[in-house]
Amino acid sequence: MRILLQRVKRAEVRIREESDEGPIERVSGRIHGGYVLLVGFTHSDTLQEVEWMADKVMGLRLFPDEAQKLNCDLVEQGGALLVVSQFTLYADARKGRRPSFIDAAKPEIAIPLYNQFVMYLRQQGLQVETGEFGATMDVELVNDGPVTIWLERGTPTST
Repeated sequence: MRILLQRVKRAEVRIREESDEGPIERVSGRIHGGYVLLVGFTHSDTLQEVEWMADKVMGLRLFPDEAQKLNCDLVEQGGALLVVSQFTLYADARKGRRPSFIDAAKPEIAIPLYNQFVMYLRQQGLQVETGEFGATMDVELVNDGPVTIWLERGTPTST
């Protein structure tokens, strides 16, 4: 499981769709301060990675205290989350000019994990807005800081 976390002042995701009258856009999720999480899954991810990553996101101290030190977490700040599925986080562009996405989980694996991730965060009392899995989306955000963190957790290997 991979997440690109960005601390934001505000963010929203719009879904682009075709209708009989032409293209339309609708807002799927919007937050006013907190984190945008671009989330990708690989084939071996399980509920264990999902819960570990959710706890990690909630516990990171990425907001300034009175002394401007990064000592406050999302809950202390009263921030929200905008969670967007992003299979391209598993792109492999080491060879050629067209990335391979073979390491990205197929929708039948990724969709339930994505839904469990969002549900787990909501169960912790957080405001969680989302994009839509598999949709064509425009993600607009105002970075705060900027603070951008790469988080990754794979299935533990036994040694």
